[in-house]
Amino acid sequence: MAGASATKTSWKLQEIVAHSSNVSSLALGKTSGRLLATGGEDCLVNIWAVSKPNCIMRLTGHNNPVECIQFSSSEEQVVAGSQSGSLRVWDLEAAKILRTLMGHKANICSLDFHPFGEHLASGSLDTNIKLWDVRRKGCVFRYKGHTQAVRCLAFSPDGKWLASSSDDSTIKLWDLTAGKMITEFTAHTGAVNIIQFHPNEYLLASGSSDRTIKLWDLEKFKLIGSSEGETGPVRCIAFHPDGCCLYSGSQDSLRVYGWEPDRCFDVVPVGWGRVADLAICNNQLIGVSYQFTNVSSYVVDLNRVKKSGSVIQGLIQDDKLLPEPTPKGATIRRNYDRPLTTCTNQSPEGERRSPSSEDEREEKESTAEIHNAEDYKEIFQPKNAISRTPPRRSEPFPAPPEDGEVEPTVVTGTSRQQPAVVHPACPPPVVSPAAATAQPRPEPAVIFSSRNEPIGLNVSDFLPVMKNHKPSALSDEDAMSQIRKGHDTMCVMLTSRLKNLDTVRSVWNSGDVKVRAAVIYTLPFVPRSLWKLDLCTSILPQIEELLQSKYESYVQTGCTSLKLILKRFWPLISDTLAAPPSVGVDISREERLQKCKACYKQLKNLSNLVKNKAGLVGRHGSAFRELQLLMAPLDY
Repeated sequence: MAGASATKTSWKLQEIVAHSSNVSSLALGKTSGRLLATGGEDCLVNIWAVSKPNCIMRLTGHNNPVECIQFSSSEEQVVAGSQSGSLRVWDLEAAKILRTLMGHKANICSLDFHPFGEHLASGSLDTNIKLWDVRRKGCVFRYKGHTQAVRCLAFSPDGKWLASSSDDSTIKLWDLTAGKMITEFTAHTGAVNIIQFHPNEYLLASGSSDRTIKLWDLEKFKLIGSSEGETGPVRCIAFHPDGCCLYSGSQDSLRVYGWEPDRCFDVVPVGWGRVADLAICNNQLIGVSYQFTNVSSYVVDLNRVKKSGSVIQGLIQDDKLLPEPTPKGATIRRNYDRPLTTCTNQSPEGERRSPSSEDEREEKESTAEIHNAEDYKEIFQPKNAISRTPPRRSEPFPAPPEDGEVEPTVVTGTSRQQPAVVHPACPPPVVSPAAATAQPRPEPAVIFSSRNEPIGLNVSDFLPVMKNHKPSALSDEDAMSQIRKGHDTMCVMLTSRLKNLDTVRSVWNSGDVKVRAAVIYTLPFVPRSLWKLDLCTSILPQIEELLQSKYESYVQTGCTSLKLILKRFWPLISDTLAAPPSVGVDISREERLQKCKACYKQLKNLSNLVKNKAGLVGRHGSAFRELQLLMAPLDY
């Protein structure tokens, strides 16, 4: 933008309170530079649009603090690793958990998605590197060699190699096809915190706690450059998209480096403290840092930063004139071929496993809650089907005026009138008021399904609680706006389900029953638990609530659901409970027996409820009497 080119070189974009407890990790979407994921000690992952104060989505499921986060290259998926060593992958477009991956024995320290295919790599405090197949829900390969925590992982742009760095001061390069180490770099004298491949050439950059940045030639496997101007440990580096220079996020500054020969082109003061991640978009560099519960974002206008070929014509070092930098485009080493490689040729190490009931329960407990439907639809579900998500082209962030720094004023998630720092760590759940001032009118015992108006509903029950509990007059428009808050989220979910159902319908018309069943079973929106006995244990408590409802339609739904469960699962439950003990250890049978015992206990409770309601007259009475006959075997 014109305004940005004539003002400041760097500025603070915003500061938000991202979590209710300390922030422990974060990651920027490198493709768009507009998405931010934060992980906290509250075990949550929050998704944000950079420069916007409100959380787009909250991802739950981890039971331990989130230690590491990473977006996929398309920014349609995000993976988070916890202190316990578990990984969870979410589909951001579908707003749901995709996979839960278990296998590491300690903290997850590093993550990266393969540039092609459905694979990701994870590094841990247990010194192991694991390559995962997200589709098959298993570990494809395990790489061993580091002696301390694996701090960073990076796939090469062509997808053939995986680079890893560790606290043991080494960098290892792995061949994904052969499943073995190619080479090891050992020039660093401290923990290697960050590594990154050059976007085009066979070059690898690394940053270390020894306060140096080193560049490695991946054709000759040797060191070609080292910078020593850093004032502290190097934790963030990023190549310019065209590969002309390397940016380093230092303590309160941005440094720009060239190589062959080694030189520093520019140093830009930026007040970001200990920066945690960098991304480049629209010739702007976005940096994010965190402290306690706060996350701050900063912008550097790269048009105003010196880089290779822009100003430097020659440098003097030790009284000798250094040669001019290599002109942009004059590549001196080989470029990546970028074939559409995958990791499917890897040989498993016996760690692939089928989904267990524990995994399914964990995935069921993981959720993706949309808290800002408008931003969610804008980013993840654009109306133009040709434009992939997140948007590839976006406007640069405007810079504040040069005279007088304008600190960003950010609104909170609960009030848009409070200045200074935000507290939007996803809006709190809506709670009904403690007591209603007016006495409710008497309600009928049963509300018939044919009635076309709500009974016993109070608009104030659906509105947020006022802090001082003082009644405030809301206009009809404001009241409806509050009530419809969840409408957009529901529309998004229903649209996604409709798309999946259209897929089922198209396959169903093929005429091949075997193909139909296979495709429907593999669809991501079909929970695996629906095909097992777990269905009973999860749905029976809900049926009990439906049967005691005052709404006729709810009671009928409960009766119908209970009939289906009795007809489908009661023979299995009764046979399992009546069977003699098995000889030896049969884990699957023991699990099935425990589930059957839990179902039997729940059905016995429902049997007493059905007996009490079997004396009713009319439609309800006949439905409960039919259920009483079906549940008669429970008494024997």
